[in-house]
Amino acid sequence: MKVLIVEDEKKIADYLAQGLTEAGFVVDLARTGLDGHHLALTEAYDLIILDVSLPDVEGWRIVQSMREAGSRIPVLFLTARDSVEDRVKGLELGADDYLVKPFAFAELLARVRTLLRRGTVATTDTTLRVADLELDLLRRRVSRDGKRIVLTAKEFALLELLMRRRGEVLPRSLIASQVWDMNFDSDTNVIDVAIRRLRAKVDDAFDAKLIHTVRGMGYVLDVPDAA
Repeated sequence: MKVLIVEDEKKIADYLAQGLTEAGFVVDLARTGLDGHHLALTEAYDLIILDVSLPDVEGWRIVQSMREAGSRIPVLFLTARDSVEDRVKGLELGADDYLVKPFAFAELLARVRTLLRRGTVATTDTTLRVADLELDLLRRRVSRDGKRIVLTAKEFALLELLMRRRGEVLPRSLIASQVWDMNFDSDTNVIDVAIRRLRAKVDDAFDAKLIHTVRGMGYVLDVPDAA
């Protein structure tokens, strides 16, 4: 699942990004309203967590613009504005939920998962499939040829990224930013180690290998004939 966070307070933004990443989500972070507005209208997300009081474009306007453009991506307002009038305004503009700061991360995570269950069942397929490999986004389960594969939260997020972008060669820098929310350091082998462990679970017991290395470029997940 891919989540966009639009939050200008660095401490809160980093806290949210880390917590959601550790929970297995792929996270994009926008620190201005303009960046968030652009990403919300041009990228594919399963959920957007949005502050109201942004320095350039208020969250109200971002949601209104999204709904006018026909976007049905679930939106959770996360804001210090706690009046009844603000809550009503946010929901009437098209937000799906409203959570007031300060907040407990456990409650936010529960709301995120509820919105995703509500939204994905109605609007998207909840299972990603490549050949005989299946990834269930709601139950967070992976299987291949009907056999259950147990993954860690990071391995699940990595596999989800590869499957969502099937056939696309993903450089290590992109994988690092999407799955680990970090800048790529050429001296670290964390990406290669993670890919190796994921391969051991997803590919080693099967004749057809799905995860491939493109030397000097990165990694791609696809069926053998197309890789």
